[in-house]
Formats: sequence, C-alpha cells, structure tokens
Amino acid sequence: MSPIAAPAARKHVAEVWTTDIVPTLCDFIRIPNVSVAFDPGWSEAGHMARAVDLVADWLRARPVDGATVEVQEIPGRTPVIVVDVPAHGVPDDGGSVLLYGHLDKQPPLAEWRTGLGPWEPVRDGERLYGRGGADDGYAAFAAVSAIEAVRASGGVHRRCVVLIEASEESGSPDLPAHLERLGDRLAGTDLVVALDSWCWSYDRLWVTTSLRGLLGVELTVEVLTEGVHSGMAGGVVPSSFRVLRQLLDRVEDSATGRVLVDALHVDIPEDRLRQIADVAGDLGDLTATYPWAPGVEPLGTDNADRLRARTWEPALEIIAAEGLPSLQNGGNVLRPKTTAGLSFRLPPTCDAATATRAVEEILRADPPHRAVVTAEATTAEGGWAAPPLAPWLAAALDGASRAAFGADPRYVGEGGTIPFMGMLGRSLPEAQFVITGVLGPGSNAHGPNEFLHIPTAEKVTEAVAHLLDAHARR
Repeated sequence: MSPIAAPAARKHVAEVWTTDIVPTLCDFIRIPNVSVAFDPGWSEAGHMARAVDLVADWLRARPVDGATVEVQEIPGRTPVIVVDVPAHGVPDDGGSVLLYGHLDKQPPLAEWRTGLGPWEPVRDGERLYGRGGADDGYAAFAAVSAIEAVRASGGVHRRCVVLIEASEESGSPDLPAHLERLGDRLAGTDLVVALDSWCWSYDRLWVTTSLRGLLGVELTVEVLTEGVHSGMAGGVVPSSFRVLRQLLDRVEDSATGRVLVDALHVDIPEDRLRQIADVAGDLGDLTATYPWAPGVEPLGTDNADRLRARTWEPALEIIAAEGLPSLQNGGNVLRPKTTAGLSFRLPPTCDAATATRAVEEILRADPPHRAVVTAEATTAEGGWAAPPLAPWLAAALDGASRAAFGADPRYVGEGGTIPFMGMLGRSLPEAQFVITGVLGPGSNAHGPNEFLHIPTAEKVTEAVAHLLDAHARR
C-alpha cells in the first residue's frame, strides 16, 4: 500500500474548511454557550443544546460511509457528542483512534477590541475572531474532516471515535459519568489525538508532551457579621483583606511569585529538561507573545527558564474576588469579609489530592486574629505527562509535519490543563498520545480578542489525516 496522497489530502481539507467549516464556525461563535461553571443555568438557557445541535447536525451531514453520530445525554450533565467511524481500507481488527475536543466556552471576561466581540465572528485575513473558535470549536470539524481527507486521498485508517465534550472549561466535571456510560466502546484505543492544545508558532506541528494540573481554592476571611463605618472600626477590627494577604503569604512569595507549598513541587525529568533546552532557541523572544502593559518586566531570565516555569513548576493566580465593591460604589466601610478565588497550576506529575490537602491545611491553620477562615477546593485536576513516543509514531509525526507544514515537528510541555488527558492516561496506559492544537501566538484563548488562525487549522487537520493513515499502516 502507498501512503496517503498529500496533494489530494491538502486539496480536500482546504475545500472543506473554505466551503463548510468556516461558515459553520461563524454560526458556532454566535452561540454564548459558556461552560457550566460560569452558567449554572446552562440547561434552562439552552445555549449548550444549540451548540451541540449545530455541531452534531454538521457531523451527521458529512459523507463518511458507516459513521454514526450520537449525542449522549445524562440528566443534570452536559452532553457529549460521539462519532463512531469504522475502519477504512484495512481490517477492523487492529487498534482504534480516539480524537478529542470540546465545545463549551469561556465567558467574555474582558472588553474586546473595538470592532470585535465574543459572540460575533469577524474574519480579518487569516484570522477568525470570536469566543470558542480556536478553543475548541474547530476540533469536531477538523477531526471528521481529517478522516474524510484520508479516504479522499487513497489512504487507510483504523476505527476512529471522535469524542466532543461540553464541560472541559469547567474542569470536565461531567466527563467521568459519560466515560462510564460509554463502557467498553473505547476499549482497544491505542492512539489518542487531542485537538485542544497550543502551538508556539504557526509554521510547524507542535506536539504537547505534558500538561499541568489545576487546583482551584475558594478562600474566605470573615471578621464581622456586617460592615461597620471604617472611622469607628479602623484600628480595632482587623481588615479581612489584610488577613487574606497574610494567608496568601503562606502559599506564595509575594516578591518572586514562587509557590511556597512543598507538596506542589516535583522533580523535573531529565528528558523534559533536555527537550526544553532543544526548543528554547526556536522560539525567538518568548516574552513577545504576551500583551504587556508598558514597562512591565517578565519573570525568569531566558526562554529555558521560562519554559520550565510555565510547564513543570507550580504557579498561583487570584482569578476572582468577592466582597470588594466597585470604585464607584465603595464607601468608607470596614467590610465584613473578603473572598478570593485561587487558581494553582500544578506540575504534570503532582498529585492533585495531596496538593489539595496541603494547601487547605496551610490556609486554615491558626488564622490571624482568630478570623473566621474557610478554604475549600473547588476543583482539583491532576496533570499529564506523555509516555515515550513509539518509533512508528515519531516517524509519523515527522512525516505529517513535513507534509502539512514543510517543517519538522517540535515537542514541548504546556502550562494549561486538559483534564481528559489525565483520565485517559490512567485508563489507557498502553496508548500513544498526540496532543496538538492551533492556539498560537496572540490567539489569546480565555482572554479578549481570541482568534483562530485558519491556515494553521487547515494544516493541523491535514497533519492528523497523515497520522491516521500512518497508524493504520504501522
């Protein structure tokens, strides 16, 4: 058998993206289906159902012989879309491929640039702006289009299962129930392709080798049952904000940003350190990818230092706060309590349960001024570290990147979290993993002005087609 015909695959992918995917992605962007953590009333609002119907209807209309498309629903849970595609051109007795993505979205979060908005798609040259196009609405379309491209270009593939969930941006709380409902339908999976990661440039295929975990903690300090005039209470009643600052100093060095909880640190494997050194020089000025305010200095000393920090070290950000009125509405009151949402990024091999216990115990112990302190984990997801690449897959990734991008692939860890990968890594210990995506420089997932770089999305789709063919021929 000859390998996939690259020109035919490229032609098919380009046509499908131009004619079918981009217009449908525009419709998808218009749906404000923010993830369940940001919209407890998601079911009644109906936005998630609209997004699921849009994607599922598109998938059902695709000309893929033998494919079935199912929307699996569980009461009280966000749904998942499951596309089951039989093997093509080879016996259906080998391993199978699982292709993963999600369709729930982050909220708008901040003001977008003039002329742009989260729920109105805007095409500007090679960029398609709007919430959820790149993270991760394109995944379902790209996965099935890659399967189509294999068939259109004389290639072969094993059985493929496309799984698109709807709670990833909330830490995938609904996914375990769906995986249990699927039973043994994922048995035999020996290759996982996830289309929800980053790329450090738009000129080659980037493969993610590790992901950090995520620990969310809601920390509240209460000093009064109601607010009191600050002139009457200041100097007598301790400030809940000051006590909160003291507690934060227990878990983070405010001068350097280093996380002070030992349980959140791990030893970095030597092969990952070598990998970081290998790609550090390819990235140009890594700090140039961020929208800095004027004059701000970055942490770290060089690319390698910053890659280590971003991929294998813990970090803390205060992502939300309550009890603080707006500047316009803030009166001279000593407020009764302050709540902060703490988001810890955990190293890939850090145990999330151990990290949770350590952080909660440190924050709760011996509260200053005997203030009422509550510290409760809201999410705790372990990270993921890829197994060593099988020789066939290393060769296939080389070929796929060269065919689609004209350049060799690169391998590097990432700082974000895909909870599904940790779940799969535990349940499919023998599987190979390819985690890739389109979130490149400036694409700003989760922030304002998110965009999808369309040529990269096409090339990633094409590269996946080559991988599916190589998997079937290994």
